[in-house]
Amino acid sequence: MAQENRDWGYRRIQGALQNLGHHVAHGTIANILTRHGIEPAPERKRKTTWKEFLAQHWNQIVAADFFTIEVWTPRGLQRFLVLFFIDLSTRRVRIGGIAKLVNGLWMTQVARNLTDSVDGILLGKRFLIHDRDPLFTREFLGLLEGAGIRSVTLPPRSPNLNAYAERFVRTIKESCLERTIFFSETALRRSIAEYVAHYHSERNHQGLGNRLITPIDTAKASGQVQCRQRLGGMLNYYYRNAA
Repeated sequence: MAQENRDWGYRRIQGALQNLGHHVAHGTIANILTRHGIEPAPERKRKTTWKEFLAQHWNQIVAADFFTIEVWTPRGLQRFLVLFFIDLSTRRVRIGGIAKLVNGLWMTQVARNLTDSVDGILLGKRFLIHDRDPLFTREFLGLLEGAGIRSVTLPPRSPNLNAYAERFVRTIKESCLERTIFFSETALRRSIAEYVAHYHSERNHQGLGNRLITPIDTAKASGQVQCRQRLGGMLNYYYRNAA
C-alpha cells in the first residue's frame, strides 16, 4: 500500500488495513515500513519512479531517438542519421529527418515541424523523453519549451528507460533496413517511408493487443484474399477485398 500510494501516512494505511479486517497499531506499521526500507509519507511522496511517471502521463509523452544506417553513394560508404519520434500511447511514429550531417539549424527546423499547429506530433503533448545526445541542442529544446513541451533527459547508459523507441529501432532494422543494400539516399528515404506506412496500417502490434495502429474497416470485406507487397515483397499485408 505504501509503495502504490506514496502520500499515504501510517494512519491512512492503518485505516485501509482495517477495511480488510486487520487491526494494526500505526507504530507497528511504521516499524514494518522501516524494516523494508520504505520512507515515511512526506519523503516518499517527493519521489516518483520512472514506471509511475510513465503511467501518470502516458497519453502526454513522446519519445525521441536517433539511429544510423550506412548507404553506398558515389563518394563511397556514408553514414546517415535518422531522427524519429514515437507517441507512447498510440505507438505512432514520425520521422523527424534523415541527414548525413546534423547541426543546430537542422534540429531547429525539426522542432518547428514537431510543433506545427496542424499536424505536429507534439500537439497536445507535455513531455519529450530523450537521451543525452548533444544533438538535442539548447535551441531545439528551447523551441519545444516555448510550445509547452517539457524535455525529460534520461540518465546515461539507460536505454531500457526509452524501451519503446529502442524497440522501434530494432524492428525497422530487422524487418527492413538490415535486409537491404542501399545505393543512394533516395533509396534509403523510400524504404523508410514504405516501412513507416507498413508499420502504421499493416503490421500487428503485440503491445496493442495484436492490433493495427491504424485499422482498416474490414467488417464487410468478404471477397478474395489479397496481398499488398512493399519493397519487393519484403513487407506483406494480407486482406480481403470489399464485397
